[in-house]
Amino acid sequence: MPIFDFQCDSCGHEFEKLVLKSDAPAPACVSCASEEVTKKVSAPGFRLSGSGWYETDFKTGKKKNLAGGSGALSGTDS
Repeated sequence: MPIFDFQCDSCGHEFEKLVLKSDAPAPACVSCASEEVTKKVSAPGFRLSGSGWYETDFKTGKKKNLAGGSGALSGTDS
């Protein structure tokens, strides 16, 4: 579940809140309970690196290793 950064427009307090959907309404300020809250843009808290499920799982045949090696395809989707 994603954690978003928010800033209160009334008091300026910045806080983080766990929100179940990215399109859900912004929560009330935890400091002054104001409903005037803006979602801030923030960096994600994770990084996908190395070989893993997103590169090797659920693929068959020549699409098995898209990152390189002997079975790699070059920009084609066949």
